[in-house]
Amino acid sequence: MRILHVITGLDVGGAETTLHRLTATMDPVRFRCRVVSLVAPGEMGRRLADAGVEVASLSMRRGVPSPAGLARLAGMMRSYRPHVVQTWLYHADLLGLAARALAFPLGASPRLVWNIRCAFMDLDRYPRTTALTLRACAALSRFPDATVTNSAAARDFHRGLGYSPRRFEIIPNGFDADRFRPDAEARTAVRAELGLGADDLVIGHAARFDPMKDHHTLLLAAGMASQELPDAVFVLAGRGVDSDNQRLAAWLAEAGFDSRPGIRGARRVRLLGERHDLERVMAAMDMHVSSSAGESLPNVVGEAMACGVPSVVTDVGDSAALVGNTGEVVPPGDAQALARAMVRMAGLGRLGRDALGLSARERVVAGFSPAAAARRYEALYTALCAGPEKSFP
Repeated sequence: MRILHVITGLDVGGAETTLHRLTATMDPVRFRCRVVSLVAPGEMGRRLADAGVEVASLSMRRGVPSPAGLARLAGMMRSYRPHVVQTWLYHADLLGLAARALAFPLGASPRLVWNIRCAFMDLDRYPRTTALTLRACAALSRFPDATVTNSAAARDFHRGLGYSPRRFEIIPNGFDADRFRPDAEARTAVRAELGLGADDLVIGHAARFDPMKDHHTLLLAAGMASQELPDAVFVLAGRGVDSDNQRLAAWLAEAGFDSRPGIRGARRVRLLGERHDLERVMAAMDMHVSSSAGESLPNVVGEAMACGVPSVVTDVGDSAALVGNTGEVVPPGDAQALARAMVRMAGLGRLGRDALGLSARERVVAGFSPAAAARRYEALYTALCAGPEKSFP
């Protein structure tokens, strides 16, 4: 069965990571995958290509509609004749729907599956084009053959926005517990790289710089928590999370930190930018924090859990259901509550956090495997192509 995945971009992110894991885990005898990125591929595009997956790009500008890009995608669909077109994220969902209609106006056509990865969006924080794209997807949502979400919260949120309820499939993320695992050697090496010792309390955060990730609340909470945790060092990784980010620098100053080397308080925060060895960085953490204002089922939380690192998470999407009793859950946007949760987890001591982290890893291994997620996608694609509507042989 031929599967054409269409995704907005291929930088490092939750949807991109899930796509990479899916193509690596699906049955290669029964399913053949190609991937198309709307914009130029990034790191995840390289990883897919290295794994033998054919990757193409429409070379579109991010956030800019392109009739030429639409025509190229329609041409790719006609030449590849996929049984299923699986789109990822709103812009790709919309473009994939339009391209299928253009490529196959009559007769047989591939099944179309949308993929939604968030359970809340404050549209006031995003460009106007994002809000328009989301509303257009809601209006056209009866046309895809199925819509996949990775949480019940994401399904319910989008139904509330007007998405058609006709076929939602909830397929939770799978987390790579072989790559993400406790690693004493990496813990020591990464701490040495960052100038940290074994006794420093490392509180980590991994997310691209995006309104949904709410770095502002994170840093306010870190400033409060640091008053009670003199040995705490906050390690932040993610695309755009570096010393060149002026907004982040202003928030650091507001929280009582400063991102510039040599300034009082700077040693309490490390801005790593985008890292391609996140499993090593996470292994160096004593706790992981997710401060997001909106998520569905966050990959980074599951990955930290797989590393044996307990998490403090905001109560968004299915984050609370993911951590269960292995972490702390606080309301989104509440810096004081987030700070108190960090202090409570720090108060458990090394042995207490290690025990909690072990339970977290066991929870992820037992309930969120990549293989289980892949079997769910395979079953969905097979069922759709076995339906009475016309499709390709």
